[in-house]
Amino acid sequence: MDNKDKEMRLQVYMARSGIASRRKCEKLITDGYVKVNGKKITEMGFRVNSSDTVVYNGQILKLIKNNIYLALNKPPLYLCSNSDPQNRNLAIDLIKGDFQDRLYNVGRLDYLSTGLIFFTNDGDFTKIVAHPSSGIEKEYIVESKQIIEEKFLIEFMAGVTIEGERYKLHSYKYKTKYKVKLVLLEGKNREIRRFFQSRNLKIKKLHRVKIGIVELENIPSGSYRYLTGKEVAWFLKKKKGES
Repeated sequence: MDNKDKEMRLQVYMARSGIASRRKCEKLITDGYVKVNGKKITEMGFRVNSSDTVVYNGQILKLIKNNIYLALNKPPLYLCSNSDPQNRNLAIDLIKGDFQDRLYNVGRLDYLSTGLIFFTNDGDFTKIVAHPSSGIEKEYIVESKQIIEEKFLIEFMAGVTIEGERYKLHSYKYKTKYKVKLVLLEGKNREIRRFFQSRNLKIKKLHRVKIGIVELENIPSGSYRYLTGKEVAWFLKKKKGES
């Protein structure tokens, strides 16, 4: 196979090198952090192959041969980030000592929230799981200090705009009058918390229990397991024919 056969878009190369999701890599390119063969590249559509030297922020990138897919049960008071100026606990610290590869979280759970979150070095997988066009359900158990009136959940399902951001619930099911199961297809940053706050409902606990076909099940808090081949294949089949 010649180099032409191995050509791919620069952001794809970066994602497959474990830097970040493809979308994040696109921003890193446009922001001027990437060089190919010593030349800064800022335009989309630039293609590279295995003989090119791709450098991000001074680091030479290499394609990852073995992808890693993990499901972590995030405890409370852990931040989904690779760094924190306030020196708070990081979710990545619960797993990174076991791996030499650079891993990153797929989406986020906020500092107080708990439950299922994926870590991987596969940018394509990250994009599939996180993008709303994939239609992947994220299931949460939410417990409030006040009675959760059904009229609020009906509003949420119809779609609400809070501070210029549109939020929409996919489905709900009551556990008790204080506790509900909520299913989102997108899961924007702090979406559930912002909606509950807008209705003067105080969240006592927010716990994600399922993403797609992957359930939290018996993963202890602070521990992780590998996704099975069948689970990974299920997500990758959601891909929209991109090269």
